[in-house]
Amino acid sequence: MRYVQPRPSSIVAALYTLRDLNVDLAILHGPSGCSFKHARLLEEDGIRVLTTSLGDEEFIFGGQNILEDVLRYAEKEFSPRRIAVVGTCVSMIIGEDLDAAIEASGITTPAIGVSIHAGFRENIAGVIAALEPAAKAGWISEEELERQRGVLASANQTERDRGAACKTYIAPSRGDLKHVAAAKLAELLRSGKKGMAIMNAKKETAYMFADHLCAVYECAPEANVTFVANLEARGLPKVRADAAMILAELRDRGIDPELIGALDEYGGNGPRIAERIAEVKPEFILLVGVPHAVSPAALAGITVFSVTNGPRQVLPLKEQGHAHVMVEVDLHPKTLGVHNIVESEFGAVLRSM
Repeated sequence: MRYVQPRPSSIVAALYTLRDLNVDLAILHGPSGCSFKHARLLEEDGIRVLTTSLGDEEFIFGGQNILEDVLRYAEKEFSPRRIAVVGTCVSMIIGEDLDAAIEASGITTPAIGVSIHAGFRENIAGVIAALEPAAKAGWISEEELERQRGVLASANQTERDRGAACKTYIAPSRGDLKHVAAAKLAELLRSGKKGMAIMNAKKETAYMFADHLCAVYECAPEANVTFVANLEARGLPKVRADAAMILAELRDRGIDPELIGALDEYGGNGPRIAERIAEVKPEFILLVGVPHAVSPAALAGITVFSVTNGPRQVLPLKEQGHAHVMVEVDLHPKTLGVHNIVESEFGAVLRSM
C-alpha cells in the first residue's frame, strides 16, 4: 500500500530504540534540522542528541571529518557511557561510512553506527538498524534481537490490519466527548455489572494509560472489574525499568493487575487478551493504549470504551464496533522523561464523576 498520509520516520524510530538501549548520546549525521522535533523531545528523556549540521559543501565533498570532530567533542564535553551515530538521508546518499568515522575519531567510549535513512515505508526498519549493531557490540543478546524482530513484525501487522495504516488516508479526529463517555462508564461501574479495565500500551505511553486504570478504581473501588496490564518484565533495558515502576505504583494505589504481555508486545498481545476476555465474560470494557490489537470478534456484544493517543485511530476503532473512542491529545510529549504515572484527561474527567 502507498500511503498519502504522513507515517513515522525510520530515523526517529532508531533514535527511540537507542534511548531504550540506554544510549545516552546520539549524533545525527546530517543537516541540523533533520528530525528536529523528536530530537528535542528525546532530550527530555535522558538521551542527548547532537548533529553534525551538514550543509551544501558536505553534500558534495562528504562530512566524515566533521563527524570525527563531533565524536571527539561529545566524548570530551559530556563523558557519555554509550554513543550512537545515526545516519540520515544525506549521509546515506553520499555514502558516509559511520563505523570508519567512529574508529578514526580515536574515542574510547563504546559506540555504534546506525546506517539508516527515511526512505523506508515502515519505520521498524530504523529499529532493526539500531538493534543489529547493538547486538554485534554485545549490548543485547542475539535472543533478544530475534525476540524484537518478532514483536516488531506483530506490531506492523496489527497496524496494517486494524490500525492507522489500514487505509491509504484516514482523517484525524479528536474522538468522542470525554465527559459523555465518562458519565456512561461511571454508571456501568456503579451498576454492579461485570467489567474489565485493560491496558495494552506501547512503551512509555503506559505512564499515562495506566492512569485510566487508576481512575476506574478511584471512581468505583468496589466495582466488579478485572484489571489487566501489559507490564511483564521483558524488553530492552528502559522498557523493563518503565514496566517495573508503573506496576509498583499501580500496586501502591490499590490495583494489582493481571499481567498479560510486555510493554513492547502491544502489537501481538491481542490473542492473549482475547482469551482472558472470553474467560471473564464482561459486559463492558475500558481498553486503553493500543485498543486495535484486540480483534473485533473478541469484543462482540461488549460495550467498549477505548482510549488511544492517535487521532487517525478513531475511525478504524469506530468501524470495529467500539462504542466510545477517546483521544489523549499530546500524550507522548507528556510521558517522556517521567518516572511516575501521569494524570490523563479522560481519567481526570472520570474522577470528576
